[in-house]
Amino acid sequence: MSDSKFTAPVAQESFPSELSERSPVPSLRDKILAIRNSLRPGQQQMADWESGPLAISAVPGAGKSTGMAAAAAIAIARQYERSSSRRQLVVVTFTRSAAANIKAKIRKDLKKLSLPQTGFFVYTLHGLALNIASRHSDLSGLQLENVTLITPTQSHRFIRTAVEQWIANNPGIYLRLLEGHQFDGEETERLRRQSVLRTEVLPELANTVIHEAKSSGISPEKLREWSKQTTDEYAILSVAAGLYEQYQNLMRSRDFIDYDDMILAALRVLVNDSARRIEQNQVFAVFEDEAQDSSPLQTQLLEILASDGDSSLPSTDAINRVYPHSSLNLVRVGDPNQAINSTFTPADPIYFRQFCEECDRIERLATMDQAGRSTRIIIEAANFALKWINNQSLVKTNNGQQIPDNRQVPFRLQTIRPVEVGDPQDNANPAPVGRGLELYTPRDIHHTVELLSQRVIELFGEDPTQNSAAVLVRENRQGRWLAEALASVCKEYKIMLYDVGERDRRSHVPQEILALLQFCDRPHSPDYLKAALEALVQRQLIPTQDLNALASLPEEFLYPGPLAAPQPDTVQKAARLCRNLLRARLELPLYQLISFLALTLNYDQAELATADKLAERVNQQIAGNSSMGGMLSALSEIVSSERFEPVETEDSEERYTRRGQLTIITMHKAKGLDWDYVFLPFLHENLIPGRFWVPPQSQFLGDFTLSEVARAQIRAALHGESTIPDVTQAWEQAKHLKISEEYRLLYVAMTRAKRLVWMSAAQKAPFTWSKPENLQEQAPCPVFPALKRQFPECVVNLAVMTKQG
Repeated sequence: MSDSKFTAPVAQESFPSELSERSPVPSLRDKILAIRNSLRPGQQQMADWESGPLAISAVPGAGKSTGMAAAAAIAIARQYERSSSRRQLVVVTFTRSAAANIKAKIRKDLKKLSLPQTGFFVYTLHGLALNIASRHSDLSGLQLENVTLITPTQSHRFIRTAVEQWIANNPGIYLRLLEGHQFDGEETERLRRQSVLRTEVLPELANTVIHEAKSSGISPEKLREWSKQTTDEYAILSVAAGLYEQYQNLMRSRDFIDYDDMILAALRVLVNDSARRIEQNQVFAVFEDEAQDSSPLQTQLLEILASDGDSSLPSTDAINRVYPHSSLNLVRVGDPNQAINSTFTPADPIYFRQFCEECDRIERLATMDQAGRSTRIIIEAANFALKWINNQSLVKTNNGQQIPDNRQVPFRLQTIRPVEVGDPQDNANPAPVGRGLELYTPRDIHHTVELLSQRVIELFGEDPTQNSAAVLVRENRQGRWLAEALASVCKEYKIMLYDVGERDRRSHVPQEILALLQFCDRPHSPDYLKAALEALVQRQLIPTQDLNALASLPEEFLYPGPLAAPQPDTVQKAARLCRNLLRARLELPLYQLISFLALTLNYDQAELATADKLAERVNQQIAGNSSMGGMLSALSEIVSSERFEPVETEDSEERYTRRGQLTIITMHKAKGLDWDYVFLPFLHENLIPGRFWVPPQSQFLGDFTLSEVARAQIRAALHGESTIPDVTQAWEQAKHLKISEEYRLLYVAMTRAKRLVWMSAAQKAPFTWSKPENLQEQAPCPVFPALKRQFPECVVNLAVMTKQG
């Protein structure tokens, strides 16, 4: 680069560095080279980036965040060298904890370069969008002092209200849904179906479609257009468009926004030529981590921001993607094989795969395939599982005749390789403990706990503080059951047991309390009765049963007359508990109700502390208007705006991976973490890969769910497929997406382990973990027998263990 590019002050500052080439003090370029040479080959490709688009596809444990931090620091250093402008590097990642982690690493590397710890910003995607939108509130339409942020869920009152308004405005279509496949007009069945549609089917459809459509920039009008291409008897996309429209109207009328509104607001700013140039001229490049979890709108936002300041606005049509071009200073790092959020969020790994393919065509794709986290046998097992699953998918999808495109196989064919000798990472590819991979087939789930406890005791040994371990479960209910089963063993051997699911349960305290209070206030409401019963089932205080049948006739359920048919025991138990709640409402003062409900719900110590905090907050808010109406209003506001944090002692993810601790955590939450030893019990086919199950209460609509059909139809249109699939095809596509994601989840779980992965599939297990006592023969996850065949030396002979014991 010629000296004419430097302004005078920079030239003066650079003069000592020229002298330093002849002095023992290393120059900036020497320091850059030292950081670059400390990286692995894949990380070095990131560090060598200077401009243009670059895709990095990284395997688990490859050191993505370390490589990105080093590459970011080097890019900032080069920007200092080449220009006096104050352009910044924007680093975007998925979670706040990941943002804090990478910010600390970049600062550390800048310190090594003897540079100021500035020149960059680290955001979550929504944080970046909010920053842009708030700087240009006149263009974004986002007046932060007047709006409230929510996360819509199926049970959110806006979704429920949108459903009720849609039903009122569309009685004919609603009647068609009510009739389903067949209907004899019987009144009790009509009431039951009404309950199912109003509290389950339509809220679930609304929630799914709002997430999918908004995150892709699709309007209700566009959905109606697509609906004209389909011929299903319920006009599912048309119904979805109506629900979406009602929801949007409600949000606007009440000054509420959701996370997708933040992205849309930022894009409204960037449509303006002047504002776009202002934003682009502040940024010299954008680095994105966890790119496989981006939605189409998020991708567009980053592409616009990373484009040359003089460029025109790229297309904002989610179907016509903006593919890499030379003026796009965008580095995207991710692993399509760790995409585990796409069946319950709008994230879709297809977009990052497409970015990788386009970058590959212009020779701008780097692969980080060396990983030092795990011992070699774990790497071999993960690689085998990936290839075996893809091969099964080939046979199943194409009858073995042709190679499918990226959408049809669960994994991108990407092999994890151990690191080379002399790798800079401490203890890279550590020695295995035991066999490194251990495969068990216990008799049942109780035998599983025995074997798992025995192995935990052996591994923690005399000094538990030296090791970290985790049990990864597919469902929170498994975690709760395991925590109870392992508590006494861990206490006896002084091993700390941490059930991560406890915190999630505490965060539901306001919602559960609100559900019970609303029932106490209006027990004749079918909706409020059902919500209260759902909370009681969730807390395992009453047995699982058809709640729609109970809620459709509240008075008959709560106070059956002398001529009513005898209630089954399960119904009697539920009715007794509900009558106790109503009696407490009459007998207790208002300020004691929340504490009483917390005890009724059998909360643990932390949940009780959260409930006490909630009661104090609500009582303060209604001090001048102490009434049930005031209490419900205050609670509803807390639940809707999500401004209430449960009582928590720590915030860092380090609490999940502490040494001397056995952590129970879901596979989803374990992504991005690692432990010395990882236990994967209960690997059964009914959960991984599982199957789409149409709940019996909604089978009157057919052998599919409206929400999953709508999701598959929307994604087909977004992916540019020539026709929108009919109901049968869409249901099959939804099944395939679910199976693919479950297998990726297992792959993520296996690759969390450093020195040992312990896997088991019991011969007998519950069909549903809401009833763990009901054991029956369960087939193992299909990968499990394949692993046993491939790694026979890792199969643990339980007969021999029993004799030794």
